[in-house]
Amino acid sequence: MADLKKLQNGSDIRGVALEGIENEHINLTPQVAQTLISAFVVWLTNKTGKNSLKISVGCDSRLSGGILKQAAIDGITKLGHSVSDFGLASTPAMFMSTVLDGYNYDGAIMITASHLPFNRNGFKFFTCEGGLEKQDIASIIAIAESTEFVQSQSIGTSNTVNFMSAYANYLVEKIRVGANDKANYDKPLAGFKIIVDAGNGAGGFFAEHVLKPLGADTTGSQFLEPDGSFPNHIPNPEDKQAMQSICDATIANGADLGIIFDTDVDRSGAVDKNGKEINRNRIIALMASIILTEHPGSVIVTDSITSDELKTFIQDKLGGVHHRFKRGYKNVINESIRLNNEGKESYLAIETSGHGALRENFFLDDGAYLMAKILIKMAILRQEGKTIDMLLAELEEPLESKEFRLNIKNDDFKAYGNMVIEKLTEYAASQQELQPAAENYEGIRVSLAKQNGDGWFLLRLSLHDPLMPLNIESRLQGGTKQIAKSLYKFLKQFDELDISNIEKFING
Repeated sequence: MADLKKLQNGSDIRGVALEGIENEHINLTPQVAQTLISAFVVWLTNKTGKNSLKISVGCDSRLSGGILKQAAIDGITKLGHSVSDFGLASTPAMFMSTVLDGYNYDGAIMITASHLPFNRNGFKFFTCEGGLEKQDIASIIAIAESTEFVQSQSIGTSNTVNFMSAYANYLVEKIRVGANDKANYDKPLAGFKIIVDAGNGAGGFFAEHVLKPLGADTTGSQFLEPDGSFPNHIPNPEDKQAMQSICDATIANGADLGIIFDTDVDRSGAVDKNGKEINRNRIIALMASIILTEHPGSVIVTDSITSDELKTFIQDKLGGVHHRFKRGYKNVINESIRLNNEGKESYLAIETSGHGALRENFFLDDGAYLMAKILIKMAILRQEGKTIDMLLAELEEPLESKEFRLNIKNDDFKAYGNMVIEKLTEYAASQQELQPAAENYEGIRVSLAKQNGDGWFLLRLSLHDPLMPLNIESRLQGGTKQIAKSLYKFLKQFDELDISNIEKFING
């Protein structure tokens, strides 16, 4: 139990649950899982003041999901509380079980490790106030380390609930109401071919239980069957192979839209009828276009690595306000909530990773809800003789984009990384050709004029790992290499920063 702190990953628990990858040893055993869940129950009891709790538990398709779910159920019932087993579920659905009328669970537990390899797993926790924060997870771990959990004299009850049907129906009704198609209210997606790539995760329900009841033709959907070995591709909208797979399928099936989810469906991406990806900057642009029609002037909060062209699109073309903030979906969501609390209306918080949260939906990062908003817009645009890709017609994009991950070899990687950023900040301020961003919440972002690469770079410290991601974009052919060369000259003074991948790029 001394290693429980190592299982904290920000606001989640993540660990190795299965053998199968060299040098990765199991640290999330059923016993550890039961202890952590029991600690969550104690934490939730203290928070709610209730002596009898009702908690929901679900999991994605991971191979270790079943055994960890049983450990979670045992951890709840042995303390005398009741639990509902949702079986295969999505992360957003687990939250919705705490707020949807007729359910209103005191807490919810999702067993998932998102897009990580098959041997990993973990927990996400929810109350009706949303997902737990980093400090909440630290408190739960402290309880787990310091408490001897004594079995209750009265064992709690457990049952199974098909909550995903209720959640799917919730999405179906949202789309019907939003599309408001007078001619075909119940089936506003009739005539559309829309395909889904679930990557063998938990998102297969969307094709069968959301799209089909709305009249869509889902022929050509792929990898809907849950399989925790992920035999086809990583379920991740940021993965190039995964995106290429749904792009190819969209074209091959003549679909109007392709949809791709990550393993637990809190992230999503899409493909338009032309096979063009709608992810990263483009998914943000599309959602901003939709939200700013509904809420003119809204602040759109994004992560730090969004393009200059996206800012121009949001502010000059759509009339919104683009607010870049720190990477990390919790950071982006909490910043949007903070702005609203200060009276600055912000209806969308979204990362390039595909995490998108809307004020109208509890600021829940829900990939299925994000797609529901896009489907509503598709149905409305069709009534006007338009298609969804037209909303992105004025979005300009950089010609080149490159990301490097620079490993830090110093044991105190955070101090070393911050030192590098501090030195680079001082250097940028002294160089006429470098223009540091006026507002910078993470690392250092610098713009360069046309003769110096016509683009920008952002160097930041990873949230959890001993590395520094470096993002470069340019509007020129060869511009990313030009910018990388100038950065390489500066960064090579830091002996414990591995910049070999930059060297390989500029000499390639």
